[in-house]
Amino acid sequence: MGRMTNTLTEAEMTKVQDIVMEQLDIKREQVTPEALIVEDLCADSLDVMEISMKLEETFGFTIDDEKLERIKTMDDLYEAVGGLLRPTNTV
Repeated sequence: MGRMTNTLTEAEMTKVQDIVMEQLDIKREQVTPEALIVEDLCADSLDVMEISMKLEETFGFTIDDEKLERIKTMDDLYEAVGGLLRPTNTV
C-alpha cells in the first residue's frame, strides 16, 4: 500500500509507453511492466538517454543519473516517473 502515492494514472502510463515505443520502434504488447528495458526491449545507452530526455520534456522534471541507473524494468520506470511527478516526503 505504501507505493500507491507514486502510481501513474492510465493516461500518464500510456504516455510513458508511447515514448518508449516510439524510441525503440516496438509494439505496445512488448511494453509489459516486467520487461527489462535493455535486455528485453533492446535499448542501448543512447536509447535510454533519449527516453529519459523525452520523459523530462513531456512531464517537466529531471531524472538524475543515479536514479536512471536504477531503472531496469518498465515497472521501475513507471515508479520513477510517478515518484518525480508526486514526490512524497520520506524521512
